[in-house]
Amino acid sequence: MSQQQLGRGPLRVPGPPGPATPGGSPPTRFVGWLGRFGCVAAGYAVFQFLFGVLPDSIDGEPAKYLISGLSGFATAGMTWLAAALLRARTAGPAALTAPAPLAPNAPGPLPQVFTSAYDTLAAQIAVVDDPVRGRLVGWPHSLQELDGPARPTSLATAYGLHIVLDLGVPDGRLHTGDLIDTLWRLRLQGGGWSARSQGSVARPEVTAMVLGALARAGASRERLADEVARCEAGFTRELDGTGRALTHVVTTVMRGLLRAAPDAPTVPVLRGALVDGALSDPQRQHRRCWSHRLSPLPWVGHPAQPSALHTAQAVVALDRAARVLGEGPVERSAREDGVRWLLACPATAHDSCTDLAHLREEVRRPHPDDSSHHEVLNVRHFTASWIVRALLTPGAQEIARQDGVEDAWRDRLNGAVAAVWAAQTDGIWSWSRDGAMFTTTEEMRQPIWMTYQGLSALRAHAVWMYQPDPRTRPV
Repeated sequence: MSQQQLGRGPLRVPGPPGPATPGGSPPTRFVGWLGRFGCVAAGYAVFQFLFGVLPDSIDGEPAKYLISGLSGFATAGMTWLAAALLRARTAGPAALTAPAPLAPNAPGPLPQVFTSAYDTLAAQIAVVDDPVRGRLVGWPHSLQELDGPARPTSLATAYGLHIVLDLGVPDGRLHTGDLIDTLWRLRLQGGGWSARSQGSVARPEVTAMVLGALARAGASRERLADEVARCEAGFTRELDGTGRALTHVVTTVMRGLLRAAPDAPTVPVLRGALVDGALSDPQRQHRRCWSHRLSPLPWVGHPAQPSALHTAQAVVALDRAARVLGEGPVERSAREDGVRWLLACPATAHDSCTDLAHLREEVRRPHPDDSSHHEVLNVRHFTASWIVRALLTPGAQEIARQDGVEDAWRDRLNGAVAAVWAAQTDGIWSWSRDGAMFTTTEEMRQPIWMTYQGLSALRAHAVWMYQPDPRTRPV
């Protein structure tokens, strides 16, 4: 993205200078008159004056000519400089040059992307009068549902609420109160929330995601506390061994609880499990990183594979936990190793390297009603957006400065941002695999979570890039 697209530069253009005092001060009028009289004329007048008044005791007429001539030249030069300075001061500040217009086929600036995203969300919001739950206002999983009428889901509406909070509410087409009410109405009968494919049993990653959105929107602490307690009680190794073994699930629960209940006892426990689940990668100087699992399966013969996506998710979760809880040397070392592992990407083109490839994983749990079957949640990951968020954490920037690798950090960040930007059209992101868009109803063409992650990454990058223009600073 160009600097103009990111809004880098002054927020406002200075107005025209105030009216000058008629005539100016006496020194100003004198210098102005002297400048108009002419530098050469002023110098010649000084020459003639000195030649006439210098005493005859000076050694001969050549000396008188030399002294008078040098004085005349000096007077002419000083008169010219004084007149130029006066003109510069009275002319006022130079007008700021407007940014060059973008090419017709170039992407619009970031504010335009935000506006387009808001307009799309407002146009595609689903309103359903449910006979049991009441009026539901939100979004389905995809902004282009192809398999029947659109109906709000808890996970998609939580992501939509995050987007609305990021973009602000410029008008009444989207109302945060309606979205908050809908999320509470979509709560399961026994408490908590689940994804559309997970049935009627609450799942911790979805519950934590919804709780984080509600907390950010200002939901009651007392009401949140009951759901936080249920989420913690169900997210144990005995009750949810599958979720506790997956990096994605653990980091999602950590981020949600850090928003909804930063003092929850489960948060430091999950952080410890995340740190213990890191692995060493000999391909990148034995830096610690993360795979999709925190503990290997006992019947799998090959070792866990490092994953840029899951390493980025772990770095984000550990950085947020450090700001809320503080961190010891063990946690700090793991977080810093994760950042250094991301910076050690060996590729040369960081907008298309393998570290940015989209990933899919399955969360398979035993079905609550039939243990012979599995409940399957297909999770798609927008990897580039996670890389941006990880590299923009305060801890990552500090490490880059300490290690003297700010250029490498900037190259990898700019590459990931370019990949995020390239995936959107008018502020909406579309899921793709191998460069081809899915066309079947089994795949979501425009998942709302992807739009949230794309907008969030670009917004964070724009905030980092912004530098005030010194000409706009108050005196």
